[in-house]
Amino acid sequence: MFEAAELGIEVGKKQWEERSPKAREDLLQAQRDLAGSKHSCVILVSGVEGAGKRETVNLLLEWMDARGIQTHVMQEATDEELARPPYYRFWRRLPPSGRTGIFLGSWYSAPIVQRTFGDIKDKDLDVQLDRMIEFERMLAHEKVIVIKLWMHISKKLQKKRLKHIEKNESWRLGPLDWKFFKRYDEFRAVSEHALRRTSIGEAPWHIVEASDERHRALSVVKIVTDAIRDRLAEPAAPKRSPGKVMPLRKPQEKTLLSALDLSLTVDKEKYEKKLPELQGKLNRLVRKLPKRNRSLILVFEGPDAAGKGGAIRRVSQAMDAGAYDVTSIAAPTDEERAHPYLWRFWRALPRAGKVTIYDRSWYGRVLVERIEGFCGPEDWQRAYSEINAFEEQLHEAGAIILKFWMQISQEEQLRRFKDRQVTPYKQYKITEEDWRNRDKWDAYGEAACEVFEKNSTKLAPWVLVEANDKNHARLKVLRTVTDALEEELGG
Repeated sequence: MFEAAELGIEVGKKQWEERSPKAREDLLQAQRDLAGSKHSCVILVSGVEGAGKRETVNLLLEWMDARGIQTHVMQEATDEELARPPYYRFWRRLPPSGRTGIFLGSWYSAPIVQRTFGDIKDKDLDVQLDRMIEFERMLAHEKVIVIKLWMHISKKLQKKRLKHIEKNESWRLGPLDWKFFKRYDEFRAVSEHALRRTSIGEAPWHIVEASDERHRALSVVKIVTDAIRDRLAEPAAPKRSPGKVMPLRKPQEKTLLSALDLSLTVDKEKYEKKLPELQGKLNRLVRKLPKRNRSLILVFEGPDAAGKGGAIRRVSQAMDAGAYDVTSIAAPTDEERAHPYLWRFWRALPRAGKVTIYDRSWYGRVLVERIEGFCGPEDWQRAYSEINAFEEQLHEAGAIILKFWMQISQEEQLRRFKDRQVTPYKQYKITEEDWRNRDKWDAYGEAACEVFEKNSTKLAPWVLVEANDKNHARLKVLRTVTDALEEELGG
Protein backbone atom coordinates (compact mmCIF):
# COMPACT_ATOMS: atom_id res chain seq x y z
CA MET A 1 0.00 0.00 0.00
CA PHE A 2 2.75 2.46 0.92
CA GLU A 3 5.05 1.51 -1.98
CA ALA A 4 3.35 4.11 -4.19
CA ALA A 5 4.38 6.78 -1.67
CA GLU A 6 8.07 5.89 -1.89
CA LEU A 7 8.73 6.87 -5.51
CA GLY A 8 10.91 9.85 -4.68
CA ILE A 9 8.73 12.44 -6.46
CA GLU A 10 10.13 15.96 -6.23
CA VAL A 11 8.82 19.40 -7.17
CA GLY A 12 11.47 21.86 -8.32
CA LYS A 13 11.62 25.48 -7.26
CA LYS A 14 10.35 26.71 -10.65
CA GLN A 15 7.36 24.32 -10.58
CA TRP A 16 6.61 25.42 -7.05
CA GLU A 17 6.60 29.08 -7.98
CA GLU A 18 4.31 28.35 -10.92
CA ARG A 19 1.84 26.08 -9.15
CA SER A 20 1.67 27.23 -5.54
CA PRO A 21 -0.14 30.60 -6.04
CA LYS A 22 -3.00 28.95 -7.95
CA ALA A 23 -3.16 26.06 -5.46
CA ARG A 24 -3.42 28.53 -2.59
CA GLU A 25 -6.10 30.56 -4.38
CA ASP A 26 -8.15 27.43 -5.07
CA LEU A 27 -7.85 26.30 -1.44
CA LEU A 28 -9.05 29.66 -0.14
CA GLN A 29 -12.00 29.64 -2.54
CA ALA A 30 -12.98 26.14 -1.40
CA GLN A 31 -12.86 27.38 2.18
CA ARG A 32 -15.10 30.34 1.28
CA ASP A 33 -17.56 27.98 -0.39
CA LEU A 34 -17.54 25.82 2.73
CA ALA A 35 -18.24 28.87 4.91
CA GLY A 36 -21.40 29.57 2.92
CA SER A 37 -22.69 26.01 3.19
CA LYS A 38 -24.25 23.81 5.86
CA HIS A 39 -21.22 21.53 5.78
CA SER A 40 -18.22 21.46 8.08
CA CYS A 41 -14.80 19.95 7.46
CA VAL A 42 -12.60 17.70 9.60
CA ILE A 43 -9.01 17.15 8.46
CA LEU A 44 -7.02 14.36 10.11
CA VAL A 45 -3.23 14.69 9.77
CA SER A 46 -1.66 11.34 10.60
CA GLY A 47 1.29 9.23 9.52
CA VAL A 48 4.91 8.34 10.14
CA GLU A 49 7.01 10.33 12.60
CA GLY A 50 9.27 12.76 10.78
CA ALA A 51 7.01 12.93 7.73
CA GLY A 52 6.07 16.57 8.21
CA LYS A 53 2.74 16.32 10.01
CA ARG A 54 3.24 19.51 12.01
CA GLU A 55 4.59 21.29 8.95
CA THR A 56 1.45 20.25 7.06
CA VAL A 57 -0.79 21.71 9.75
CA ASN A 58 1.24 24.93 9.72
CA LEU A 59 0.94 25.16 5.93
CA LEU A 60 -2.85 24.79 6.04
CA LEU A 61 -3.09 27.45 8.73
CA GLU A 62 -0.89 29.77 6.67
CA TRP A 63 -2.64 29.25 3.34
CA MET A 64 -6.22 29.23 4.61
CA ASP A 65 -8.14 31.87 6.53
CA ALA A 66 -7.22 30.92 10.10
CA ARG A 67 -10.39 32.60 11.40
CA GLY A 68 -12.40 29.67 10.03
CA ILE A 69 -10.15 26.95 11.46
CA GLN A 70 -9.54 25.43 14.83
CA THR A 71 -6.54 23.15 15.36
CA HIS A 72 -6.52 20.30 17.87
CA VAL A 73 -3.28 18.61 18.88
CA MET A 74 -4.52 15.40 20.46
CA GLN A 75 -2.16 14.52 23.27
CA GLU A 76 -2.81 12.49 26.41
CA ALA A 77 -6.44 12.55 27.54
CA THR A 78 -7.20 14.87 30.47
CA ASP A 79 -8.82 13.67 33.70
CA GLU A 80 -12.09 15.18 32.49
CA GLU A 81 -11.88 13.19 29.27
CA LEU A 82 -10.82 9.96 30.97
CA ALA A 83 -13.96 10.15 33.11
CA ARG A 84 -16.12 9.83 29.96
CA PRO A 85 -16.28 7.59 26.87
CA PRO A 86 -13.16 7.79 24.65
CA TYR A 87 -14.91 9.56 21.76
CA TYR A 88 -16.11 12.37 24.05
CA ARG A 89 -12.84 14.25 23.43
CA PHE A 90 -13.41 14.14 19.66
CA TRP A 91 -17.13 14.88 19.61
CA ARG A 92 -16.75 18.00 21.72
CA ARG A 93 -14.14 19.36 19.26
CA LEU A 94 -16.18 18.90 16.08
CA PRO A 95 -16.44 22.16 14.12
CA PRO A 96 -19.81 23.80 13.40
CA SER A 97 -21.11 24.15 9.86
CA GLY A 98 -19.02 26.43 7.68
CA ARG A 99 -15.83 25.84 9.67
CA THR A 100 -12.87 23.46 9.64
CA GLY A 101 -11.23 21.45 12.41
CA ILE A 102 -7.70 20.15 11.91
CA PHE A 103 -6.71 17.21 14.11
CA LEU A 104 -3.03 16.44 14.60
CA GLY A 105 -3.56 12.99 16.03
CA SER A 106 -7.03 11.48 16.05
CA TRP A 107 -9.17 8.48 16.98
CA TYR A 108 -6.68 6.37 14.99
CA SER A 109 -3.61 7.28 17.02
CA ALA A 110 -4.00 5.28 20.23
CA PRO A 111 -5.27 1.98 18.73
CA ILE A 112 -2.53 1.87 16.07
CA VAL A 113 0.20 2.61 18.62
CA GLN A 114 -1.26 0.11 21.10
CA ARG A 115 -1.29 -2.64 18.48
CA THR A 116 2.23 -1.75 17.30
CA PHE A 117 3.59 -2.22 20.81
CA GLY A 118 1.51 -5.34 21.47
CA ASP A 119 -0.78 -3.79 24.09
CA ILE A 120 -3.87 -5.00 22.22
CA LYS A 121 -4.52 -7.91 19.84
CA ASP A 122 -5.66 -7.90 16.22
CA LYS A 123 -9.28 -8.57 17.14
CA ASP A 124 -9.29 -5.65 19.59
CA LEU A 125 -7.89 -3.35 16.92
CA ASP A 126 -10.54 -4.50 14.43
CA VAL A 127 -13.33 -3.77 16.91
CA GLN A 128 -12.01 -0.24 17.27
CA LEU A 129 -11.58 0.17 13.51
CA ASP A 130 -15.21 -0.85 12.99
CA ARG A 131 -16.24 1.84 15.45
CA MET A 132 -14.21 4.40 13.51
CA ILE A 133 -15.99 3.43 10.29
CA GLU A 134 -19.32 3.79 12.08
CA PHE A 135 -18.32 7.20 13.46
CA GLU A 136 -17.02 8.60 10.18
CA ARG A 137 -19.99 7.32 8.21
CA MET A 138 -22.32 9.09 10.62
CA LEU A 139 -20.32 12.32 10.36
CA ALA A 140 -20.50 12.15 6.57
CA HIS A 141 -24.28 11.72 6.71
CA GLU A 142 -24.42 14.73 9.04
CA LYS A 143 -22.72 17.01 6.49
CA VAL A 144 -19.19 16.69 7.87
CA ILE A 145 -16.50 16.43 5.17
CA VAL A 146 -13.93 14.02 6.61
CA ILE A 147 -10.50 14.30 4.96
CA LYS A 148 -7.93 11.77 6.17
CA LEU A 149 -4.28 12.46 5.30
CA TRP A 150 -1.53 9.90 5.92
CA MET A 151 1.97 11.37 5.58
CA HIS A 152 4.44 8.65 4.60
CA ILE A 153 8.22 8.35 4.30
CA SER A 154 10.46 5.30 4.08
CA LYS A 155 12.31 3.81 7.03
CA LYS A 156 15.64 4.95 5.58
CA LEU A 157 14.48 8.54 5.22
CA GLN A 158 12.92 8.55 8.68
CA LYS A 159 16.25 7.54 10.21
CA LYS A 160 18.06 10.25 8.23
CA ARG A 161 15.61 12.93 9.37
CA LEU A 162 15.72 11.88 13.00
CA LYS A 163 19.52 12.08 12.97
CA HIS A 164 19.40 15.52 11.37
CA ILE A 165 16.94 16.76 14.00
CA GLU A 166 19.00 15.22 16.79
CA LYS A 167 22.11 17.02 15.55
CA ASN A 168 20.65 20.42 14.64
CA GLU A 169 17.34 20.84 16.49
CA SER A 170 17.44 18.40 19.36
CA TRP A 171 14.69 20.32 21.18
CA ARG A 172 12.26 19.09 18.50
CA LEU A 173 13.04 15.44 19.18
CA GLY A 174 10.55 13.81 21.50
CA PRO A 175 11.41 10.98 23.93
CA LEU A 176 9.41 8.49 21.86
CA ASP A 177 10.72 9.31 18.38
CA TRP A 178 13.58 6.79 18.34
CA LYS A 179 11.41 4.27 20.15
CA PHE A 180 8.88 4.50 17.31
CA PHE A 181 11.65 4.24 14.74
CA LYS A 182 12.71 0.88 16.17
CA ARG A 183 9.11 -0.31 15.58
CA TYR A 184 8.86 1.12 12.08
CA ASP A 185 8.14 -2.22 10.40
CA GLU A 186 5.45 -3.19 12.92
CA PHE A 187 3.95 0.31 12.75
CA ARG A 188 3.85 0.14 8.96
CA ALA A 189 2.10 -3.24 8.94
CA VAL A 190 -0.51 -2.18 11.51
CA SER A 191 -1.08 1.13 9.73
CA GLU A 192 -1.56 -0.57 6.36
CA HIS A 193 -4.18 -2.83 7.88
CA ALA A 194 -5.95 0.09 9.58
CA LEU A 195 -5.98 2.28 6.46
CA ARG A 196 -7.12 -0.53 4.19
CA ARG A 197 -9.99 -1.42 6.51
CA THR A 198 -11.15 2.14 7.17
CA SER A 199 -10.80 3.74 3.75
CA ILE A 200 -14.52 3.98 3.01
CA GLY A 201 -16.34 5.88 0.30
CA GLU A 202 -17.60 8.51 2.72
CA ALA A 203 -14.13 9.06 4.23
CA PRO A 204 -11.27 7.64 2.16
CA TRP A 205 -7.62 7.74 3.17
CA HIS A 206 -5.19 9.83 1.13
CA ILE A 207 -1.58 8.63 1.35
CA VAL A 208 0.81 11.50 0.74
CA GLU A 209 4.41 10.93 -0.29
CA ALA A 210 6.18 13.27 2.14
CA SER A 211 9.84 12.88 1.17
CA ASP A 212 9.83 16.21 -0.72
CA GLU A 213 8.44 19.23 1.13
CA ARG A 214 7.04 20.99 -1.96
CA HIS A 215 5.44 17.85 -3.37
CA ARG A 216 3.91 17.13 0.04
CA ALA A 217 2.47 20.64 0.30
CA LEU A 218 0.93 20.69 -3.19
CA SER A 219 -0.50 17.17 -2.73
CA VAL A 220 -2.15 18.03 0.57
CA VAL A 221 -3.63 21.28 -0.73
CA LYS A 222 -5.06 19.58 -3.81
CA ILE A 223 -6.58 16.75 -1.74
CA VAL A 224 -8.26 19.19 0.66
CA THR A 225 -9.47 21.50 -2.12
CA ASP A 226 -10.90 18.67 -4.23
CA ALA A 227 -12.57 16.96 -1.26
CA ILE A 228 -14.41 20.15 -0.27
CA ARG A 229 -15.37 21.01 -3.85
CA ASP A 230 -16.59 17.51 -4.67
CA ARG A 231 -18.72 17.25 -1.54
CA LEU A 232 -20.29 20.68 -1.98
CA ALA A 233 -21.06 19.85 -5.62
CA GLU A 234 -23.23 16.89 -4.60
CA PRO A 235 -26.96 17.54 -5.09
CA ALA A 236 -28.72 18.65 -1.92
CA ALA A 237 -31.47 16.51 -0.43
CA PRO A 238 -34.96 17.85 -1.17
CA LYS A 239 -36.30 20.20 1.48
CA ARG A 240 -39.03 18.86 3.74
CA SER A 241 -41.96 20.81 5.06
CA PRO A 242 -42.12 20.84 8.88
CA GLY A 243 -45.52 19.91 10.21
CA LYS A 244 -46.24 17.16 7.72
CA VAL A 245 -47.46 14.18 9.72
CA MET A 246 -45.62 10.91 9.21
CA PRO A 247 -47.76 8.46 7.19
CA LEU A 248 -49.01 5.58 9.28
CA ARG A 249 -48.66 1.96 8.42
CA LYS A 250 -51.58 -0.40 8.80
CA PRO A 251 -52.46 -0.23 12.52
CA GLN A 252 -51.66 -3.31 14.55
CA GLU A 253 -54.40 -4.76 16.70
CA LYS A 254 -52.05 -5.04 19.63
CA THR A 255 -48.81 -3.21 20.41
CA LEU A 256 -46.50 -2.93 23.39
CA LEU A 257 -48.27 0.29 24.36
CA SER A 258 -51.81 -0.97 23.90
CA ALA A 259 -50.93 -4.07 25.96
CA LEU A 260 -50.08 -1.96 29.02
CA ASP A 261 -52.53 -2.16 31.91
CA LEU A 262 -53.16 1.52 32.56
CA SER A 263 -55.63 0.71 35.35
CA LEU A 264 -52.79 -0.13 37.76
CA THR A 265 -52.89 2.05 40.88
CA VAL A 266 -51.20 2.45 44.24
CA ASP A 267 -53.23 3.89 47.12
CA LYS A 268 -52.01 6.93 48.99
CA GLU A 269 -51.11 5.09 52.18
CA LYS A 270 -48.89 2.56 50.42
CA TYR A 271 -47.33 5.27 48.28
CA GLU A 272 -46.39 7.43 51.26
CA LYS A 273 -44.82 4.42 52.95
CA LYS A 274 -42.87 3.09 49.96
CA LEU A 275 -41.68 6.42 48.56
CA PRO A 276 -39.20 7.31 51.37
CA GLU A 277 -38.01 3.69 51.53
CA LEU A 278 -37.10 3.61 47.85
CA GLN A 279 -35.62 7.12 47.92
CA GLY A 280 -33.42 6.20 50.87
CA LYS A 281 -32.26 3.07 49.09
CA LEU A 282 -31.54 5.07 45.94
CA ASN A 283 -29.48 7.59 47.90
CA ARG A 284 -27.31 4.84 49.38
CA LEU A 285 -26.77 3.18 46.00
CA VAL A 286 -25.92 6.41 44.17
CA ARG A 287 -23.18 7.07 46.72
CA LYS A 288 -21.45 3.91 45.45
CA LEU A 289 -21.09 5.22 41.90
CA PRO A 290 -17.85 7.20 42.46
CA LYS A 291 -16.18 4.27 44.24
CA ARG A 292 -17.02 1.94 41.36
CA ASN A 293 -16.12 4.52 38.68
CA ARG A 294 -19.61 4.22 37.21
CA SER A 295 -22.21 6.76 36.11
CA LEU A 296 -25.99 6.60 35.83
CA ILE A 297 -27.99 7.88 32.86
CA LEU A 298 -31.79 8.03 33.05
CA VAL A 299 -33.87 8.94 30.00
CA PHE A 300 -37.54 9.95 30.20
CA GLU A 301 -39.80 10.04 27.15
CA GLY A 302 -43.55 9.82 26.61
CA PRO A 303 -46.65 11.82 25.67
CA ASP A 304 -47.20 15.35 26.97
CA ALA A 305 -48.54 15.39 30.54
CA ALA A 306 -47.52 11.76 31.12
CA GLY A 307 -45.79 12.63 34.40
CA LYS A 308 -42.14 12.72 33.33
CA GLY A 309 -41.39 15.79 35.44
CA GLY A 310 -43.03 14.35 38.56
CA ALA A 311 -41.13 11.08 38.26
CA ILE A 312 -37.86 12.95 37.71
CA ARG A 313 -38.44 15.05 40.83
CA ARG A 314 -39.00 11.95 42.98
CA VAL A 315 -35.74 10.50 41.71
CA SER A 316 -33.72 13.71 42.11
CA GLN A 317 -35.12 14.36 45.61
CA ALA A 318 -33.41 11.16 46.71
CA MET A 319 -29.92 12.33 45.74
CA ASP A 320 -27.49 14.91 47.04
CA ALA A 321 -27.58 18.10 44.97
CA GLY A 322 -24.03 17.68 43.68
CA ALA A 323 -24.57 14.11 42.54
CA TYR A 324 -26.89 14.73 39.60
CA ASP A 325 -27.90 17.00 36.74
CA VAL A 326 -31.33 17.21 35.12
CA THR A 327 -31.17 18.11 31.43
CA SER A 328 -34.39 19.20 29.73
CA ILE A 329 -34.14 18.83 25.97
CA ALA A 330 -35.93 21.42 23.88
CA ALA A 331 -35.59 22.39 20.21
CA PRO A 332 -31.90 22.64 19.27
CA THR A 333 -30.23 26.04 19.38
CA ASP A 334 -28.52 27.54 16.34
CA GLU A 335 -25.18 26.31 17.67
CA GLU A 336 -26.55 22.79 18.12
CA ARG A 337 -28.14 22.74 14.66
CA ALA A 338 -24.72 23.57 13.20
CA HIS A 339 -23.38 20.21 14.46
CA PRO A 340 -24.38 16.54 14.07
CA TYR A 341 -27.52 15.84 16.11
CA LEU A 342 -25.74 13.75 18.78
CA TRP A 343 -23.16 16.49 19.44
CA ARG A 344 -25.22 18.27 22.08
CA PHE A 345 -25.63 15.01 24.01
CA TRP A 346 -21.99 13.94 23.76
CA ARG A 347 -20.70 17.22 25.18
CA ALA A 348 -23.05 17.04 28.20
CA LEU A 349 -22.33 13.46 29.29
CA PRO A 350 -21.90 12.83 33.01
CA ARG A 351 -18.44 12.02 34.28
CA ALA A 352 -17.84 8.82 36.21
CA GLY A 353 -19.54 8.92 39.61
CA LYS A 354 -22.35 11.25 38.54
CA VAL A 355 -25.99 10.96 37.45
CA THR A 356 -27.62 12.69 34.50
CA ILE A 357 -31.38 12.64 34.00
CA TYR A 358 -32.72 13.54 30.56
CA ASP A 359 -36.22 14.97 30.24
CA ARG A 360 -36.50 14.00 26.56
CA SER A 361 -33.36 12.97 24.76
CA TRP A 362 -31.53 11.89 21.59
CA TYR A 363 -34.66 9.92 20.72
CA GLY A 364 -36.09 13.16 19.40
CA ARG A 365 -34.49 12.24 16.05
CA VAL A 366 -36.73 9.15 15.70
CA LEU A 367 -39.77 10.66 17.41
CA VAL A 368 -40.41 14.41 17.06
CA GLU A 369 -38.09 15.05 14.11
CA ARG A 370 -39.41 12.01 12.28
CA ILE A 371 -43.07 12.81 12.79
CA GLU A 372 -42.86 16.55 12.28
CA GLY A 373 -40.78 16.23 9.12
CA PHE A 374 -37.72 18.03 10.51
CA CYS A 375 -35.52 15.32 8.99
CA GLY A 376 -35.93 12.96 6.07
CA PRO A 377 -36.47 9.18 6.15
CA GLU A 378 -32.82 8.61 5.30
CA ASP A 379 -31.88 10.50 8.50
CA TRP A 380 -34.20 8.91 11.04
CA GLN A 381 -33.91 5.41 9.58
CA ARG A 382 -30.13 5.35 10.10
CA ALA A 383 -30.51 6.96 13.54
CA TYR A 384 -31.63 3.70 15.20
CA SER A 385 -28.24 2.07 14.67
CA GLU A 386 -26.38 5.31 15.45
CA ILE A 387 -28.21 5.58 18.78
CA ASN A 388 -27.46 1.95 19.64
CA ALA A 389 -23.77 2.59 18.90
CA PHE A 390 -23.85 5.73 21.06
CA GLU A 391 -25.42 3.90 24.00
CA GLU A 392 -22.98 1.00 23.60
CA GLN A 393 -20.09 3.43 24.03
CA LEU A 394 -21.72 4.90 27.13
CA HIS A 395 -22.08 1.41 28.60
CA GLU A 396 -18.47 0.49 27.79
CA ALA A 397 -17.35 3.61 29.64
CA GLY A 398 -19.18 2.48 32.78
CA ALA A 399 -22.62 4.09 32.42
CA ILE A 400 -25.71 2.33 33.74
CA ILE A 401 -28.47 3.31 31.31
CA LEU A 402 -32.22 3.11 31.87
CA LYS A 403 -34.84 4.57 29.52
CA PHE A 404 -38.40 5.14 30.71
CA TRP A 405 -41.44 5.58 28.49
CA MET A 406 -44.26 7.09 30.57
CA GLN A 407 -47.56 6.06 29.00
CA ILE A 408 -51.04 7.44 29.69
CA SER A 409 -54.35 7.07 27.87
CA GLN A 410 -55.74 9.78 25.59
CA GLU A 411 -58.57 10.28 28.05
CA GLU A 412 -56.19 10.81 30.96
CA GLN A 413 -54.11 13.21 28.90
CA LEU A 414 -57.20 15.28 28.09
CA ARG A 415 -58.15 15.38 31.76
CA ARG A 416 -54.66 16.58 32.72
CA PHE A 417 -54.65 19.19 29.96
CA LYS A 418 -57.95 20.63 31.19
CA ASP A 419 -56.69 20.61 34.78
CA ARG A 420 -53.63 22.59 33.72
CA GLN A 421 -55.79 25.15 31.97
CA VAL A 422 -57.83 25.95 35.08
CA THR A 423 -55.07 25.70 37.69
CA PRO A 424 -53.05 28.96 37.75
CA TYR A 425 -49.73 27.45 38.87
CA LYS A 426 -49.98 24.75 36.20
CA GLN A 427 -50.94 26.94 33.25
CA TYR A 428 -47.34 27.37 32.12
CA LYS A 429 -47.27 23.65 31.39
CA ILE A 430 -49.92 23.76 28.66
CA THR A 431 -49.29 25.25 25.21
CA GLU A 432 -50.86 25.21 21.77
CA GLU A 433 -48.13 22.78 20.79
CA ASP A 434 -49.46 20.27 23.32
CA TRP A 435 -52.94 20.43 21.83
CA ARG A 436 -51.56 20.10 18.32
CA ASN A 437 -49.57 17.02 19.29
CA ARG A 438 -52.74 15.31 20.50
CA ASP A 439 -53.85 15.11 16.87
CA LYS A 440 -50.76 12.98 16.18
CA TRP A 441 -51.29 10.50 19.00
CA ASP A 442 -51.32 7.44 16.74
CA ALA A 443 -48.23 8.58 14.83
CA TYR A 444 -46.25 9.09 18.03
CA GLY A 445 -47.42 5.74 19.37
CA GLU A 446 -46.32 3.94 16.23
CA ALA A 447 -42.94 5.67 16.22
CA ALA A 448 -42.47 4.82 19.91
CA CYS A 449 -43.17 1.12 19.30
CA GLU A 450 -40.53 1.10 16.56
CA VAL A 451 -38.08 2.65 19.03
CA PHE A 452 -38.79 -0.10 21.58
CA GLU A 453 -38.27 -2.72 18.88
CA LYS A 454 -34.97 -1.32 17.58
CA ASN A 455 -33.43 0.42 20.60
CA SER A 456 -34.27 -1.68 23.63
CA THR A 457 -31.06 -3.57 24.32
CA LYS A 458 -29.65 -5.44 27.28
CA LEU A 459 -27.14 -2.60 27.73
CA ALA A 460 -29.77 0.15 27.61
CA PRO A 461 -33.29 -1.24 28.06
CA TRP A 462 -36.57 0.58 27.62
CA VAL A 463 -38.92 0.35 30.60
CA LEU A 464 -42.57 1.00 29.82
CA VAL A 465 -44.35 2.66 32.75
CA GLU A 466 -48.13 2.60 33.22
CA ALA A 467 -48.60 6.24 34.20
CA ASN A 468 -52.35 6.92 34.44
CA ASP A 469 -51.83 6.68 38.18
CA LYS A 470 -48.94 8.92 39.24
CA ASN A 471 -48.31 7.01 42.47
CA HIS A 472 -47.83 3.74 40.61
CA ALA A 473 -45.64 5.35 37.95
CA ARG A 474 -43.29 7.06 40.40
CA LEU A 475 -42.80 3.96 42.51
CA LYS A 476 -42.17 1.81 39.43
CA VAL A 477 -39.49 4.21 38.22
CA LEU A 478 -37.78 4.31 41.62
CA ARG A 479 -37.97 0.55 42.03
CA THR A 480 -36.54 -0.03 38.56
CA VAL A 481 -33.63 2.32 39.19
CA THR A 482 -32.77 0.87 42.59
CA ASP A 483 -33.02 -2.72 41.29
CA ALA A 484 -30.69 -1.90 38.38
CA LEU A 485 -28.16 -0.17 40.64
CA GLU A 486 -28.29 -3.04 43.12
CA GLU A 487 -27.59 -5.54 40.35
CA GLU A 488 -24.69 -3.51 38.94
CA LEU A 489 -23.15 -2.23 42.18
CA GLY A 490 -24.24 -4.75 44.79
CA GLY A 491 -26.75 -4.18 47.59
